[in-house]
Amino acid sequence: MNSLNDLHAASVLRFGPFAFHLRQRLILEGDRQLRMGGRALDILQVLVERAGRVVRKEQLIALVWPTSVVEEINLRVHIAALRRALGDGENGQRYIVNVPQCGYSFVAPVHGDSVAQVVFESLQAPQHNLPARLTPVTGRDSLVGALVRQVPLCRLMSVTGPAGVGKSTVALRVAELLLQHFRDGVWLVDLALIDHQTSLLDHILQTLDTDVSTLATQHCLLVLDNCEHLREACKALTETLLGAAPRLSILATSREALQTHLETVQLLPPLSVPTSSALNSVEETMGYSAVQLFVSRARARQQGFCLREQDLLVIRDICRRLDGLPLAIELAAAQIDALALLGLQAQLGNCLQWQGRRTAVPRHQTMQAALQWSYRSLSEPQQRVLQRLTVFKVGFTLEAALAVIAEADGQSIIEQLVHKSLLTVVRGDGIAQYRMLHTTRLYAREKLISGDFEHRHLHYLSRSAQAGDVHLTAQRID
Repeated sequence: MNSLNDLHAASVLRFGPFAFHLRQRLILEGDRQLRMGGRALDILQVLVERAGRVVRKEQLIALVWPTSVVEEINLRVHIAALRRALGDGENGQRYIVNVPQCGYSFVAPVHGDSVAQVVFESLQAPQHNLPARLTPVTGRDSLVGALVRQVPLCRLMSVTGPAGVGKSTVALRVAELLLQHFRDGVWLVDLALIDHQTSLLDHILQTLDTDVSTLATQHCLLVLDNCEHLREACKALTETLLGAAPRLSILATSREALQTHLETVQLLPPLSVPTSSALNSVEETMGYSAVQLFVSRARARQQGFCLREQDLLVIRDICRRLDGLPLAIELAAAQIDALALLGLQAQLGNCLQWQGRRTAVPRHQTMQAALQWSYRSLSEPQQRVLQRLTVFKVGFTLEAALAVIAEADGQSIIEQLVHKSLLTVVRGDGIAQYRMLHTTRLYAREKLISGDFEHRHLHYLSRSAQAGDVHLTAQRID
């Protein structure tokens, strides 16, 4: 079977020791499954189905990224990953070759099997569309283990938390570890790619290549990533799906809980940051997950990077002012070549603009983009209150906030910001203290329209100090 039409009609494409099961979206080498991301599989399918032909780079990009503007470097990265996964060039076997100034060609012989010819041993292999994980998950072992135990026992688990805290990373790691548990597969749907006009149900059924009646009989896990911008639609959808499919489980990520009666919520905290008393040695400081992540990513950027005794105060300050957020820490570590540790510390005021991997989704390329994703979803009153609360540098009480923000229905709006992971609340000694992450404050501070909020804040502090009420005071931003 060599013709293009025959290969398009086949359900399994075989080359070398590999079998590419198109419907299941998996590649087997014997009985071992190769781990590949969705884009890599798309590229491979295009090339394999056109084996022996040169596919122009522009055509390949258009077929694999039909609705996005993508640079050629993205294609080269995925091609390199494909070659590594296939062992391209090992033992003299070549699969994908670059044709200079033109494109790529799949040069190994390819044979296709029709459905009638195939005994699907691969049905025993995990079925999924999860992306290949390029880096280890740091500081989340205990939480991931707990979620792996809980998800099969509950119908809907929502992982919530602020921008950059690593919700998607944790959910995907949990999904990887549950591949063997769900007989009919684990399927990822990134809702950030869907607009408000798109039917969520139709999009999900298309991703799973199924219909509602078939889904109703399946034992599978659906990972709904980035639910926050379609929260109400997601809430209705999850209730519909879980009612129709009794063996379906859903793992959702969102900056705000869906608030449905079937939901179990797991708030994802930031990574642990060293306390001032934990700076006695490098070994002790390395026990904190925020430091572990920074060091591992810095070593990937700068060969030979190591933490020294004289760096401990600096690394603590960096991790603390980045709130222990994995995305912010990774973006900081990416600057290590240019700035070194002391330079990073000096430039923390510009951390929102630090650039990460160009192959990352746009909202993960900078902290500013990640925060903008949340900010744009707020109503105008919510945006105003968030801006005005930036006059508080650390914790503040509800009474202090209401005295400063001068907003009708201010208490309700503050609680809404808590639900949206833009404020955190700690209750102790009978008093609730609210806090805004440093990175969130930097972003919202840039949006603050001039007003008398600083004077309101100072007046409140003065009045509280005269009354001797230390609980109601807060610190002013420098």
